[in-house]
Amino acid sequence: MTRRPGDGWVDCRCGHRHWGLHGAAGLLLARPAAPGRPSAVVMQHRAEWTHQGGTWGIPGGAREPQESAAQGALREAAEEAGIDPTLVRVIGEHVLDHGDWSYTTVLAVLTVPDAEVRPTDEESAEIAWVPLDEVDRRPLLRAFADAWPLLRPRIEDAPG
Repeated sequence: MTRRPGDGWVDCRCGHRHWGLHGAAGLLLARPAAPGRPSAVVMQHRAEWTHQGGTWGIPGGAREPQESAAQGALREAAEEAGIDPTLVRVIGEHVLDHGDWSYTTVLAVLTVPDAEVRPTDEESAEIAWVPLDEVDRRPLLRAFADAWPLLRPRIEDAPG
């Protein structure tokens, strides 16, 4: 793995250690429902060696200096899940702000009916489209599990 300028741990005043010297961002990408197919989001099954490995979350990671949350989330999703940023329309953001560190979930929808997703780096054990009703049945990354009840309605209400 190649180190990037934003890689590193921050000892936050909240008492936890967070990844991303300039904060972090992830992409919550939705595929609208189609006949016979429920709405779904892209989920990442984190490799065992990663922080909270074995859990499910969204593609994301450390932001680089001068990189917006959307730029960082789209870059990370391309690196980890093979998501083509030209097929994505950003519809909003949800920020967890700790003052000295933040994580931004970038909410987005596909601009095409479907797109292939797959692990494209060693951080991902699996990448999958997961129907909305099945997301919370998986062992979720703690922070994502906490945020999911707030994020799900925003994705469900997103225009296709």
